[in-house]
Amino acid sequence: MRIAAIHGPDGKVFGTVAGDHFNPLLKGGLAVRDLRDVIALVEAGGALEYAAPLDFGSAKVAAPVGPLARNVICVGKNYHEHAKEFARSGVDQSGDKQEVPDFPVVFTKAITSLADPLDGINAALDPTNSVDYEGELGVVIGRRAKNVKRGDALAYVFGYTIVNDVTARTIQQRHKQWFLGKSLDGFCPVGPVLVTADEFGVPDGQELSTFVNGERRQFAPLRELIFDVGQIIEAVSACVPLDPGDLIATGTPAGVGIGFNPQRFLKPGDVVSVTISGIGELTNPVV
Repeated sequence: MRIAAIHGPDGKVFGTVAGDHFNPLLKGGLAVRDLRDVIALVEAGGALEYAAPLDFGSAKVAAPVGPLARNVICVGKNYHEHAKEFARSGVDQSGDKQEVPDFPVVFTKAITSLADPLDGINAALDPTNSVDYEGELGVVIGRRAKNVKRGDALAYVFGYTIVNDVTARTIQQRHKQWFLGKSLDGFCPVGPVLVTADEFGVPDGQELSTFVNGERRQFAPLRELIFDVGQIIEAVSACVPLDPGDLIATGTPAGVGIGFNPQRFLKPGDVVSVTISGIGELTNPVV
């Protein structure tokens, strides 16, 4: 099942996508405006109630998550080659100089950084002119997870989407912890759809690519994650319970702007597109 959200006359509504049609979900005859309600309806297994279908291509597409109850949970340095380029870049001031971490490196992005497909990434919010892209697989939790083991973890996943973990690199370096540089308004585009776990399958051979102005900068099959989705859920849920609707960004491959010499940061007029096979393409202009 492919789940999406659009901005309607009365606010954001969730529905399913089939071909070119967006089918608005209803709960008790009312529009569904919270992904947690979508999860509950789908997990209940009954017949879903819909309003009249709309043309998805002409709709203003919204991030297919939210309203988020907590920060986006993120994993850093989670592809081997990116871990190496990040270590060489000088940006990591956390004191951990390992090229490949022994345990997942976990941080968060503020709820307020959430953005829709096609929303502009406002480069002017970063006075240091160091805005960078990070294409990532997003994981949405489907049921409460606490102390979940890796082998059981995928049963707690509702679905998968695309995240661009946009980052102000100089701010990230300056503050040593990553939260501020990752959390500027609009620095977490998500979408365009959420694909349920049964349709997407186990993250493995699906391919992630990031393009800037049509030039491919990043590429990796998802099997190259250092810590796979099960390991991430195990590590996080051992410390923090995960709830339905929580969003996890699983890390980015090599090819980010700080990995080039000279470094290649985003600037107004650029267009960033992140694709994952089986999900689609998340595109955002830089303004």
